[in-house]
Amino acid sequence: MTTRKAAGTVLVVEDDGDIRDELADVIEDSNYRTIRAANGAVALQKLRGGPRPCVILLDLMMPVMDGHAFLAEQQSDAALKEIPVVVLSAHVDGARGGTQMSAAAFLKKPIDLAELLSTIAKFCGKS
Repeated sequence: MTTRKAAGTVLVVEDDGDIRDELADVIEDSNYRTIRAANGAVALQKLRGGPRPCVILLDLMMPVMDGHAFLAEQQSDAALKEIPVVVLSAHVDGARGGTQMSAAAFLKKPIDLAELLSTIAKFCGKS
């Protein structure tokens, strides 16, 4: 397994398939690659078995493994903890929880697409 960061790759972790696909489509239309995961457990599998994204977009409220549990697991893994995480949540409390758990940024749902792309560019550079 390579530990090289794949420039321009964004991991989208969102349990709602329509939202996950819409976000990925917008990101891909801006010339980034995406990896999609329906929950934190799937996201960890993809991180441990594939290319390193330049940023992770993380929903907090998900079944199987929610965003809080994902962040705790990611931060305890030396190989993954340096990947910045942007928390996506409709709840203001989600912002506080995400930033307290080492999230690099917070975007409130519904997501402003211009703000989303600007945030991705901050971590991944412009494609």
